[in-house]
Amino acid sequence: MVCRRCKIAVENELEKVGLLPQQMELGEVTLKAAPNSKQLEQLRNGLNALGFELIDDQKSKLIEKIKTQIIELVHHNPDPQPLKLSALLADKLQHDYNYLSNLFSSIEGQTIEKYYIAQKIERVKELLVYNELTLSEIAYQTGYSSVAYLSAQFKQVTGLTPSAFKALKGAKRTNIENL
Repeated sequence: MVCRRCKIAVENELEKVGLLPQQMELGEVTLKAAPNSKQLEQLRNGLNALGFELIDDQKSKLIEKIKTQIIELVHHNPDPQPLKLSALLADKLQHDYNYLSNLFSSIEGQTIEKYYIAQKIERVKELLVYNELTLSEIAYQTGYSSVAYLSAQFKQVTGLTPSAFKALKGAKRTNIENL
């Protein structure tokens, strides 16, 4: 769940099977009461039909928490990005960063850093499409040290310069969940 509509969709599915959320955050729901096996199966099927999945093992939960923290940081944080992603994740998730990194790489097949860069580039694409900020402002807002570094990384990931991408009118955007 990375947006308000996603939260509403999940909340509706919970209500359909008679479950009440106590707390809902990006990627995580705490229920007021434990579900029975029938409710859990109905919820799993309903969520799958919407393109979500129910995650109930600890390692998968931790991977989703890593992704949620990065998405929250990149897409929902008005402040420029922190200098040390590793320290932020270790602090927020209460695990050693090496453990988080190794777990993420082994399950996702890419490093946390590559996932973070992919999210940042998607955010840059979004800001370019909006056409409200200069490239300098976008670089600052997304935590790049310079426009040159942003442009180089953008080209490395997308194969296009930010200007060329902007000329395409955003045709190459990717859904967050597909990164």
